[in-house]
Amino acid sequence: MMPTRDSDATALPRARLAELVDALVAQGWYVGEDFIPAELCAALHHELGAMADHEALEAAGIGRGQEHALRRDIRGDAIRWLDRESQARRGYLDAMAELQQELNRALFLGLFEYEAHFAHYPPGAFYRRHFDSFRGRANRVISTVGYLNPDWPEDGGGEMVIFAPDDPEREVARVRPEAGTFACFLSDSVPHEVLPTRLLRSSIAGWFRRNTSLGGLVDPAR
Repeated sequence: MMPTRDSDATALPRARLAELVDALVAQGWYVGEDFIPAELCAALHHELGAMADHEALEAAGIGRGQEHALRRDIRGDAIRWLDRESQARRGYLDAMAELQQELNRALFLGLFEYEAHFAHYPPGAFYRRHFDSFRGRANRVISTVGYLNPDWPEDGGGEMVIFAPDDPEREVARVRPEAGTFACFLSDSVPHEVLPTRLLRSSIAGWFRRNTSLGGLVDPAR
């Protein structure tokens, strides 16, 4: 059952969903401006700013489980996992549920869950080139990034660089972190990085997951 929406203002543009699916099939990644409703972006940006002011974020690490480690030379953001405790967070998760339904309908991916966190990059922070999952080893299938900063300047830095799936050295897109822009790509095939930011940079990183098992445990925890 799909979650009940708090407002139609969180709905994704239907025509853009087909555009996104076609891009994933053709090249493994998609970037769309004005994809996330402006009202929703503004509410989420305000919430993340309040969390940062109240020190309610935690330093992000790399790796999962026993391999998790803090490496500020690789990644410098602070995060907080999304829950449904505010109307804005519910709205974003409902929008992603809508996208999940469309991806499963069009591509038969068997996506069963979405996990996401706020990402807060202070000036100077970056995230070195990486994949979001490793082929055959993880259950993250499709990665998403929603950007929240309004009026991001041309010289603000903090762009996400997307590299070609068949050539990790070849840049194919550079995404300015402007509110409303949404990026989506194959988690185990598309290398990407976040360039150093000159300003506070706010986004939501997320992953659509399949149900898998590891070490006898079904759907191991993140």
